[in-house]
Amino acid sequence: MTHQLSVDGGTLAYDVAGTGPLVVLAHGMGDSRAAYRFVAPRLVAAGYRVASLDLRGCGESSADWPDYSRTAVAGDLLALVRHLGGPAVLVGHSLAGGAVTIAAAQAPDLVAGVVELAPFTRRQTTSLRDLRVARYRRGMTRLALTAALGSVTWWHRYLDLAYPTRPADWAEQLRGNADELRRPGRMRALRRMGSSSPADAGEHLGRLTRPALVVAGTLDPDWADPRAEAEAVVAAMPDGIGQVAVIEGAGHYPHTQLPDETLALLLPFLASTLAGQPRA
Repeated sequence: MTHQLSVDGGTLAYDVAGTGPLVVLAHGMGDSRAAYRFVAPRLVAAGYRVASLDLRGCGESSADWPDYSRTAVAGDLLALVRHLGGPAVLVGHSLAGGAVTIAAAQAPDLVAGVVELAPFTRRQTTSLRDLRVARYRRGMTRLALTAALGSVTWWHRYLDLAYPTRPADWAEQLRGNADELRRPGRMRALRRMGSSSPADAGEHLGRLTRPALVVAGTLDPDWADPRAEAEAVVAAMPDGIGQVAVIEGAGHYPHTQLPDETLALLLPFLASTLAGQPRA
């Protein structure tokens, strides 16, 4: 069942299921809460209350917003936690990985911990050495063409790289995604998110006080060296706050591509981070 939460600038769509400590799942740009379709039911079965959110401009949330930055998305996440009753562990993918970092730094009373899946959480630079990595070079080219042309075709060519292996419902996923991005305002949201800087999230890394798990996939085309990027994110946090986990063979979407491996990391982190939290 889809619920709607009104915030400044529009409405946010989400669903919630289960009882127990709260876990909020936030997807990346050009996607929807369906990205967690394999993960959310198993978190519910493990004893958590799970809220899956459509980010602003995505899914069933309203389309046109003045701001698509990580800071704006962080505000949406905190509004949802306040509405549902926290504290929560926030799980954020890609752009939302930066957003959960900001939310945790701004409101540690509402956030028990964060999981960053393939996160864009730091200002990015590209070197000639990076461009020698063919997977990275192809991925950046396809993303650039998506942004320049507003092209669903080029976005799906990027997804071909970002999913080294595909879920069983891959064809259905692509059809649904294409239909979604052709709706008014949706490609604009993708392009605005893609052009937003992660520097706002990077400024908050050193302010985290809650535990963080940063997950990278070895075949993620968004970085020449995904492990090194994850390690750099954790290195910018206070000592002892963050930990890195790497999933062999995962691309940019480990939660959809390899849900078993992703859950094997999520469940122990949630158990330790939410221990003692009341059931709701």
